[in-house]
Amino acid sequence: MNLVVRAAFVGAAAGSRSSLGLAQPFLTSGHRALRIVGLLGVGAELVGDKLPATPSRLDPPGPVVRAIAGAVGAATLTRRAGSRPGTLVAAALLGAAASAVGTFGGAAWRRAVAERGGPDLPAALAEDAAAVTLAALAR
Repeated sequence: MNLVVRAAFVGAAAGSRSSLGLAQPFLTSGHRALRIVGLLGVGAELVGDKLPATPSRLDPPGPVVRAIAGAVGAATLTRRAGSRPGTLVAAALLGAAASAVGTFGGAAWRRAVAERGGPDLPAALAEDAAAVTLAALAR
């Protein structure tokens, strides 16, 4: 798969679940300990997202944190692929931009389900599945 598409995928995943941008390099690492750390971080966010006390991803500094996570994830992915420094910067910018799709798109999805009277949990789980799938495809 094209590196540009992969960088966009990891950015969008980070916009939905910020830990995925940072953990994606750990999850695809050859080191078992790093994979465990990545899984723990993602698992904590997947659970925490469902708690009533969790603030909206749209509240500051949420979108900025997600953009940084998308940039770091995309840059790490690109660096691992052996790309040049200019490509690394472009991938980081793309990852940050794509995070906006996950951040605002995911929030809009959840809001639309709520406005239709649907329960939030199935919508949240569907969003989790989409984010994890994007991060896995970015591999």
